[in-house]
Amino acid sequence: MTRPRRFTPSISLLSAFEAVLRTGSTAAAARELSLSQGAVSRLVKMLEEQLGRELFERQRQRLIPTEAARSYGRDISRALDLIQRAGMELIANPEGGALSLAILPAFGTRWLAPRLGRFAGAHPGIAINLATRLKRFNFDAEGFDAAIHFGTDDWREADHMKLFDERLTACIAPGLLATHPVRAIEDMRGLPLLQLETRPTAWKLWFEVQGGTAPQGRGMLFDQFAPMTQAAIAGLGVALLPEYLADPELAEGRLLPVLEHPVAGTGSYWLVWPSARANHPPLAAFRNWLASELAAHAPG
Repeated sequence: MTRPRRFTPSISLLSAFEAVLRTGSTAAAARELSLSQGAVSRLVKMLEEQLGRELFERQRQRLIPTEAARSYGRDISRALDLIQRAGMELIANPEGGALSLAILPAFGTRWLAPRLGRFAGAHPGIAINLATRLKRFNFDAEGFDAAIHFGTDDWREADHMKLFDERLTACIAPGLLATHPVRAIEDMRGLPLLQLETRPTAWKLWFEVQGGTAPQGRGMLFDQFAPMTQAAIAGLGVALLPEYLADPELAEGRLLPVLEHPVAGTGSYWLVWPSARANHPPLAAFRNWLASELAAHAPG
């Protein structure tokens, strides 16, 4: 496909534009790119001339991005990230065979990473590149081959492989439990309940399993399990944690379980990939390895 030169500026022009947009000034962009401030300004001006549209308003010594520039910049930033990732993959594995995988932070750190050595040993020619994503994204725009997803098998235009259901344990610091013993569900009254943004109904389900009703109001709110776990260890409240996060903390005594545990969570973990990438060899190898890994370490 022929790409008109006007709409495919050079990397130097795009990098200068993206750096100015992100840092907020030509001076900061110049330091980042190891260029003079004047050179950055000239590159931005050249890009505007090539596109035939102003991207910044000049106010004294400042460049103020237009709304069109902000929209354009989001796409350019993603494109530059893809180019950078492609270069990293080429250097890491010049013969090909790379898998770009988006992971959930806690799952990637505590469940997947300790097992990846076995995959690397079985597939030494495949390089896995990991990046964290908390929310769904567009595979085409982001350039990932697959993602670890929590919820249900409802990712559009994608195939799914279920890994396992989430099971949750209510965990409390020993010091907090000593001052506020919990022997029955009624004893939970008054304890701060730590909340996770992506599990808004988790406490409601947990209380129902225990034969009680979740209290009104909310406790501290977190966007990831890691800081919520640390808050629980510090005695700031009770946290509902998946087994793969709770078990190490319980085994080492940093946290203690509360009442019946574990209980069914609000969803499952899935490997998700765009249907068009289903036969990508590194993805197929990773998918098969995951299946064998889960089967070998299944309970019972």
